[in-house]
Amino acid sequence: MSCRIQLQPSGHTFVANENLTVLDSALEAGLILPHGCRTGVCSACKSRILHGQVDLGAYAEHALPDSERESGYALLCCTRPRSDLLIEVHGVEQETDTRPKQIPCRVSRLERLAEDVMLVELQLPASEPFTFRAGQYVDFLLADGQRRSFSIANAPAKTGWLELHIRLIPGGHFTTHVFESMKLRDILRIEGPHGSFWLREKSNKPIVMLAGGTGFAPLKGLVEHAIHLGLERPIALYWGARVPSGLYLHEMAQSWQLILPTFRYISVVSDTCPDDAWAGRRGLVHEAVLADFADLSQHEVYICGAPPMIEAARDSFTHTRGLPIDAFYSDAFTFAAKPVAKD
Repeated sequence: MSCRIQLQPSGHTFVANENLTVLDSALEAGLILPHGCRTGVCSACKSRILHGQVDLGAYAEHALPDSERESGYALLCCTRPRSDLLIEVHGVEQETDTRPKQIPCRVSRLERLAEDVMLVELQLPASEPFTFRAGQYVDFLLADGQRRSFSIANAPAKTGWLELHIRLIPGGHFTTHVFESMKLRDILRIEGPHGSFWLREKSNKPIVMLAGGTGFAPLKGLVEHAIHLGLERPIALYWGARVPSGLYLHEMAQSWQLILPTFRYISVVSDTCPDDAWAGRRGLVHEAVLADFADLSQHEVYICGAPPMIEAARDSFTHTRGLPIDAFYSDAFTFAAKPVAKD
């Protein structure tokens, strides 16, 4: 059975297959809805079903609390239509030339940026052009059928290769392989680009960026893209980590202030001691933004990191600083979680 899906406030319509998620049907129709993990964990695709019947599918409980589910919200990466639908979803865009594809790649560089962060550079095949937007991510396709997702850390102006920042996860099968046995010239297979986290170039609003840990990776791509464009909009990048060594490209971020006149970099560390010689800001990164901005109503926010950080920033920025929800762009770093099915 096919169902007609109408989106508000954009007015877009498309036909969805009841066996596919709303998100997958939209992507097939050439529409990019806000999304991230595509596994019901990050909540980037959370939208409100205004009319119609759906199967919510399986998802992580924290991504869609019961109170939100009862208010009509759904995760479009898990939700399948059971009738025609009217959905409130913001930030819909028409697909361009960045349709995901699977390609082989070769490891061309491995560099430890910190004790638990590895820079992995992938050389792409010259015969298969790979087009992406700064801020998107790719999936590694593993031999056992599993996937591992990592954000692209370079801007699309630098063609022929991808830069990734991979954090070592204790007990993580793939990240342990990266740190202990991955070698130069290893052949891997990736799929991408994925995600709706990219710079909205047509806007003229000032930009606030927040990164937690390796959430710096896609924001690095955004800043490099802004430098390539010669962007004149003010950009404030807040990078937070638990300890100073977590700011593993601190000097690079500082150097952007000399390259892009409208750029400011603010570093924030949450776990410090009086004798650690840290001269930057202390505390939680989103609280540093709250301290600096009394009004975000005319800004755009780009944030990447752990889901709790993103949820805290979304709630405080929209409820106490006037940020429009459709000016909040996020990319949540998630790990494999067992989803639950809701009736």
